[in-house]
Amino acid sequence: MRILVFNENHHELTRPEIAERYPLGIHGTVAAGLADRLGAAAAIVTATQDQPGYGLTAEAVEATDVLVWWSHLLHAEMDDETIARVRRRVLDGMGLVVLHSGAGSKLFRSLMGTSCDRRWRHGDDRQLVWTVKPGHPIAAGIPQPLVIPHDEMYGEPFDVPEPDELVFLSSFTGGEVFRSGACYTRGAGRVFYFGPGDQECPVYHQKEVQDVIANAVRWAAPAGPVGGHFADAPSPVGWWER
Repeated sequence: MRILVFNENHHELTRPEIAERYPLGIHGTVAAGLADRLGAAAAIVTATQDQPGYGLTAEAVEATDVLVWWSHLLHAEMDDETIARVRRRVLDGMGLVVLHSGAGSKLFRSLMGTSCDRRWRHGDDRQLVWTVKPGHPIAAGIPQPLVIPHDEMYGEPFDVPEPDELVFLSSFTGGEVFRSGACYTRGAGRVFYFGPGDQECPVYHQKEVQDVIANAVRWAAPAGPVGGHFADAPSPVGWWER
């Protein structure tokens, strides 16, 4: 299983307190958690938006079975051609795990066909992640509830299509709720959105959060070769700008 962990990497390069919290970068922290859990079953590489081609060159994308995605402030700066290439790879069977503010990325919005807007409250909140689909592979071994002591609040309404399967529902100290673990199928590819993980908080260092991401990568991994299913499918390049 070939895994690519993508991170915008803007906060780590511009804010010393974020670099101190994530000295490996969010991408490095997530990749290390996956390596601990998947071992020799996975070949894991990372990419950041400051690299040539955003680290998402045609060669890199073609060599990926599951893409894990984190982005926040620089959604609009990624060009439409790159987004169309990655989207087409998902339709052809590549798995996609989108984390936290990656919900606002061009990629996730293009796959959902909606704004993906949601309520949010910046602050040091406590999040309880409740499993609402026991027995789902992504929920395997996850405590009920998963307690995240410090995180940003994301809340409903969350402008996404109804999930094929809702695995997790979160609640916050202000009484808000959020569909924080949602599964979709797009073309031949599996997509999972996981809400926890603001850069201001050490969420991706938490063991249980790393367990969820590893479970999601296993679930999203294609059963066979990726490619050829939707090679001629048109990509809605630029629709999100209209």
